[in-house]
Amino acid sequence: MTGPLVPFREIVLKVHSRCDLACDHCYIYEHADQSWRTRPKTISDEAVSWAARRLAEHASAHALDSMSVILHGGEPLLAGPARLRRVCEELSAALNGIAELDLRIHTNGVQLSPRYLDLFDEFGVRVGISLDGDRTANDRHRRFADGRTSHPLVLRAVELLRQERYRHLDLGLLCTIDIENDPHAVLDALVGLEPPLIDFLLPHATWDEPPPRPDGSETAYADWLLKVYDRWQERGCPVPVRLFSSVLSTLSGGPSLTESLGLAPTDLVVVETDGQLEQVDSLKSAYDGAAATGFNVFSHSFDDVAAHPGVRARQLGLAGVSETCRRCPVVRSCGGGLYTHRYRSANDFDNPSVYCRDLEALVRGIETRAPVHPAVADGAELLDAQQDLTRTLLAGLHADLDGRGGARWDEAWDLAGALEASEEGAAGLDHVLAHPYTRTWLLEALGGLRADRPGAVDEALRLPDYLAAAAVRSGLGLSVRADYRDGRLHLPTLGELRVGREGEHGTVGLRPAGDGFVVRRDDGGGEWRVLDGVDSPGWSPVRSLGQDGTPRFALDDVDPYRDCFGAPALPRLGRAAAEEWEAGLAEAWELLVREAPAHAAAAAGSLTTLTPLAAGQHEERPHGYGTVGLTWTDDAKQLALELLGGFRRTTLRALLDVTDLHASDGTWTYRPRWREEAVPFSRLLAETHERVALSALDPCFMDGIEEALGMMGSAAEPTVGGRHFIAALKAEVKETRDKWAE
Repeated sequence: MTGPLVPFREIVLKVHSRCDLACDHCYIYEHADQSWRTRPKTISDEAVSWAARRLAEHASAHALDSMSVILHGGEPLLAGPARLRRVCEELSAALNGIAELDLRIHTNGVQLSPRYLDLFDEFGVRVGISLDGDRTANDRHRRFADGRTSHPLVLRAVELLRQERYRHLDLGLLCTIDIENDPHAVLDALVGLEPPLIDFLLPHATWDEPPPRPDGSETAYADWLLKVYDRWQERGCPVPVRLFSSVLSTLSGGPSLTESLGLAPTDLVVVETDGQLEQVDSLKSAYDGAAATGFNVFSHSFDDVAAHPGVRARQLGLAGVSETCRRCPVVRSCGGGLYTHRYRSANDFDNPSVYCRDLEALVRGIETRAPVHPAVADGAELLDAQQDLTRTLLAGLHADLDGRGGARWDEAWDLAGALEASEEGAAGLDHVLAHPYTRTWLLEALGGLRADRPGAVDEALRLPDYLAAAAVRSGLGLSVRADYRDGRLHLPTLGELRVGREGEHGTVGLRPAGDGFVVRRDDGGGEWRVLDGVDSPGWSPVRSLGQDGTPRFALDDVDPYRDCFGAPALPRLGRAAAEEWEAGLAEAWELLVREAPAHAAAAAGSLTTLTPLAAGQHEERPHGYGTVGLTWTDDAKQLALELLGGFRRTTLRALLDVTDLHASDGTWTYRPRWREEAVPFSRLLAETHERVALSALDPCFMDGIEEALGMMGSAAEPTVGGRHFIAALKAEVKETRDKWAE
């Protein structure tokens, strides 16, 4: 196995190898590996010192900023306060000045007392307690050897942790699932204790020793968990549940939050009480010696363990799961299940989890219940989300400048506040912020500041120009200031005014005057009267295109940030060319309304800005929602196709700005019928999305669409939102196929 070693960030330190309970589902005492019988009960001073040394050595070698150590057993509290103090002191001293130490302890809680908690408070040791639910559920497995219940003692421990002086040490509750227990009663009991987290654990099992299934159902554990999930949702998700949070995270394109699910590489090593270094503890339930590495803290480093074939096998991500799992659409969420649960003596771990059907049903069940970003289905929500994103970027630019914009920025920022204070001012500001190329400016300015590019502050200081345009649009009669560059004053969404020679820079004042505004250079170099939307000497307004039955679009051929498409933007159009564009657009729009009315309505409600493009290649840059770059053609159908295709591209880009429709892009590839080569999922989604719309104008685009939708529907990459998006595309295709069948 090749590739760099994945450093360990989590160490399980066994401080005591025996337990005061006799849980019949325990993987240490009741499963295949019985090595606990030959180990010392308590970890020795020497083993503690060497473990601390190896910990510091590992953190230093890999420049880790933090490491987590979990004190474990058996039952770690049986080591006693003195031994635990020694462990905490050694670990803290070893990592001091090297990395932050995150100390935790997992306990059954029976021995927990203020004496222990005061010690844990001193060293910041957080406490996780095992509890399987109400008394009936907990007594099913977690009893003393003589059959006595442990439930009252565990509740006492939980109540201790809930005290104000210890609450900050509370890690939460670990609950091992038994499907014989009432799922609602279990959740209610755990939630009633107000833990910071609940962690549900599937009982350890393998294909050789499968989990009990009293009714024979392949999805019994999923069915039980989904009842818990529904109850959790009904109660308003009062406590985080790691298992559910992990599935929801991966379904939304995020990471797994638990070792038992997802494709993240393992980063855990176990130090036994005799100093032996082992793999993850749960492997003890596979076969005798499954967790062994042959290494120990006295003679070997953690890097030695990281290079062990068994550890490397669990660091391969998708390549480390079985072929069946690699082809499964839920593999991003389940990750093939816990490594231990894949074991079969005939072929080791090259299998799906013994809980495979449960995991698939659980993921699918949560997927059907999971919320979807409203922008996926609602154009108005997408517009609102885009506006929120632009305002967030503007706030981020203000924060990143951190005073470097000086008095000019402060003046503009105060003007923004003044505009927001009135309905008319806020509407004017919203209009300018919604301009697609405002987003391009913001991202360029932010990128420049963060990369420390020369001129980045000057680029950010275009804000006064945007606010001046907003003030003019507001109609509030405000007198404001803006800046001109290279002799040109650009007012986004309004137009461009020549106020000086090329190379000249300065400031102008703007004040309202009748149906327009007056611009006056601060240095007395000239004054211009500008009428709204009317060409005048030196003034090039943003034209509004549209005829009867055609929506009004801004034909923006002056914005300095419009050059963001795959082809270069044309310079300012002459009057005759602009009229030709208007007539051609009206003809294309008539065709679009006739042949694809639903698409035309969607475009009419979202598109605001068109920019003429020249033939040729150009670097694409991000822009906001609502713009299309068009190359002129006098073929109405071709112009309609270009307009509709551009609208679909800008819509998908806008959606991906505010929500993830897919994850793990490039892990798999797909070859649609219209391509010679395979492409990643993102490209397949984008091309299919566009072709679905174009097929409403030309049936030749139908070829291969349903096949492509089938590929995407059975793929692992789509998020919950992505699957809803694909379902909507399928509905569009059905309508279009019905249309062409008439």
